[in-house]
Amino acid sequence: MATTFTDVLARELRADAARPLVTFYDFATGERVELSVATYANWVAKTASLLVEEADLERGQRLLVDLPAHWLTPVFLGAAWSVGLEVVWDEASGEADGVVTGPSGLAAYAGRAGRQPVVATALLPLGVRFADGVPVGVRDFGLEVWGQPDAFVAWDPPTDGDQATPDWTQGDLMRAAAAGTLLPSSGAVLADGGRLLSEVSPASPSGLASFVEPLARSGSTVFVVGADVVGGRSRLEETYAAERATAHLSPQHLP
Repeated sequence: MATTFTDVLARELRADAARPLVTFYDFATGERVELSVATYANWVAKTASLLVEEADLERGQRLLVDLPAHWLTPVFLGAAWSVGLEVVWDEASGEADGVVTGPSGLAAYAGRAGRQPVVATALLPLGVRFADGVPVGVRDFGLEVWGQPDAFVAWDPPTDGDQATPDWTQGDLMRAAAAGTLLPSSGAVLADGGRLLSEVSPASPSGLASFVEPLARSGSTVFVVGADVVGGRSRLEETYAAERATAHLSPQHLP
C-alpha cells in the first residue's frame, strides 16, 4: 500500500495520468481551471524544486500554508510533502520555517522575509505573477516557478513517518484517506473514484480531507469559491451536475 504522498501520486500517474484530479471554479471572476493527474504532478514538481532550491527548505521543517480554496493550494500541499515538510495552519505548535501566502496575507507576512522564506502567489489565472510586484525579499511564485524543472526527486526522500501536518504523519494520513475516514460523517460520502465538490480550503485541519481523500481513492476534487457572491445554491447545483460530482462538502458539514 502506498503510504507517502509521493507513492500515492506515482500510483495515480501509472493508473491514469490523463484523468482530472483538481478542478477550480471562481464564480465571481468566471475562472475555471482543470488539472489532470499529470499536470498536477508537473506543478508539484516545479513547486517542490522552488521550495528546495530557491527557498532553501528541507525535510523536517515546517511550512505555514495560508491559502484559500484554489487550485494552487493542493499543489503547495503536494510540493511540501514531496520535500518532507510539515504543513502547518498556524504556529501554535512552534514557529514555521517558511510561509506560503496569497494576496490577502502579503502585507502580514512580508516582514518575515528577512529571516525566513516567504513565497507569495497572486492566485491569478495560469499562476501568473503579481502585476504590481511584491515587497523586497518576498518570492513571487508566479515569477520564479516557471524556471524550475518538470521533475523532482528529493535527495532526502520523506518516509511514511514524516509529519504531514501536526496531527498526521504521511503514512497515517494516506492510510486514513484510502480508508475513507477523513471526510466528516455529517457531510460528504465519497466512493472510490468519486468526484467531490468542495467549498472548503484543503489548507486547514477541517478541509484537508477535501483533497487528500479523493486523491488516495483515485477520485478528484472540484473546488468552488464565490458561491456566496454569484449564483448561490442554484449555481452550485448546476456545477455539481455539470462536473458529474458525486459528493459535496460545504462549510456547514464541518465540525
